[in-house]
Amino acid sequence: MRWQQLFADLQAEFEEAEAAEERAQLPARSRAEFGALRLGDRLGGAVGGRVSLRCRGAGEVAGVLTDTGPDWALLDDGSGRDVLIALSAVLTVSGLVRTTVPAGPPSTVRAALDLRRALRGLARDRSAVTVVLDDGGVLTGTVDRVGADFVELAEHAADDFRRAGSVRGVRAVGLSAVAVVRTLVPGAA
Repeated sequence: MRWQQLFADLQAEFEEAEAAEERAQLPARSRAEFGALRLGDRLGGAVGGRVSLRCRGAGEVAGVLTDTGPDWALLDDGSGRDVLIALSAVLTVSGLVRTTVPAGPPSTVRAALDLRRALRGLARDRSAVTVVLDDGGVLTGTVDRVGADFVELAEHAADDFRRAGSVRGVRAVGLSAVAVVRTLVPGAA
C-alpha cells in the first residue's frame, strides 16, 4: 500500500513538472508559430471585414476583404469594383482582427491560386481594368494573357470595351511591378 502511494505521488510530481515545462515553453512556441505566418495568413482572419492596405505606388486602398491567396488579397471597394492587390506591394495593413488563419499546410489547389492565376481569371472574363504599378504608373485596358513573370495588357480607354479599333497597343508588364488591379465597368468610368 505504501508503494502504491509512493508511485502515485511520484506520478503526480512528474505530471506537474511536465505541465510546468509545457507552460514555460508556450510563449516561445507561440512566438515561433506566429513567426512562421505570412501576410496572406494574417489577412485571412479578416475576410469579411473592412481593411485598409497602404500599397507601394497606389497609396491607401480600402474595402471589404473578400478573399486572399498566397500572394494576393481581393477587396470589394464598395462601388461594385473588385480590387486585386499584390501582397508584395503592401507596406502596411490596418483593420486586422486578432484572428489569424492557421498556417497549416496549404492545399495544393489553394497554393496554386497565386497572382498569375487571379490575373488569368481577369483575362478569361475580358474585364477592363486599371493596373497601378509599384512606381505609381497607371495603365488601363484589358488583360490579354499572363506569362510566367509578366502580364500582357491591351491598352484602351477606361470607358471603352476591348475592340480591335479601340486598342492603342499591347504592353507587357512585369508581375513584380503590379501593385493593384481594379476592375472597371466600361462606359461608367
